[in-house]
Amino acid sequence: MPDKVLPGPIHGNPPCVKEAVCIHTKRIYDSCRDKECIENLRVYPTRCSQEILDCATSVKSRDAKLLWTNIDVRDVAFNRGFYSVDIRFFYYITAEVCACNGRTQKVKGLAIYDKNVILFGSEGDVKIFSSELPACSKCASNMPTAFVEAVDPIFLDADICEAKTVCSCTPPECECNCDELCDVPQCIKEYFDDELVVSGGCKNLLVTLGQFSIVRLERDSQILIPAYDFCMPEKECVGSSEDSPCDLFRKIKFPVGEFFPPSRAIPDNPPCDCKPVSYGCCGK
Repeated sequence: MPDKVLPGPIHGNPPCVKEAVCIHTKRIYDSCRDKECIENLRVYPTRCSQEILDCATSVKSRDAKLLWTNIDVRDVAFNRGFYSVDIRFFYYITAEVCACNGRTQKVKGLAIYDKNVILFGSEGDVKIFSSELPACSKCASNMPTAFVEAVDPIFLDADICEAKTVCSCTPPECECNCDELCDVPQCIKEYFDDELVVSGGCKNLLVTLGQFSIVRLERDSQILIPAYDFCMPEKECVGSSEDSPCDLFRKIKFPVGEFFPPSRAIPDNPPCDCKPVSYGCCGK
């Protein structure tokens, strides 16, 4: 066993542990993953997009991006140690509609989806103070911290419907889901170059999204771990080179795969006892 243990796999039995050390870190108490199909999600288009949408005869999906998530953690009554995590997803939706004259135009808008999960986050009533906080400032809360990991959704489908099928009232007597749009942070509204429309249009845009997400609850903890040695970088810092641009270009490998993409995926270990021929198929 070498005296200096580098980061990576540990060889030897037993491993050469130098000491047990106590560290302060965030411990994951509970987590969950979800694969959701969000159907008929209302899109709030920009004012210009609403005018285009009112004259549209058909629509097809184009792009959906996850802009941000708003997360709120609340303790669950009569179930100590468990917490309710309320998550609101904000999506930037881009679709392509076809008008009566056959022309296609892009429409864009904001879609909002609310999600709730219950996770275990343990208990703790201690108040946390730190020398980094100013004097007489509010102490840090001992509530667990929620984290949401999510990728951009898969745009599965888009549809156009009459406004009355989504809203049971007739504008401007009432404004359906107005409170939902009023809660949108200003930084989200700034993604759009025009005002978002809540009501007043003849048609509504509905989308179906596929969303993958992971939610976890973490809490500050002191954990005892084995320590092997201090972690000292082995790689030396490399500064800018004085080589000419042509010298740097010559060091780049030729991108063969860009010019000759495979016709299909070939496994590393072909199941049949044969050799792949030039056109990418496997023959005996």
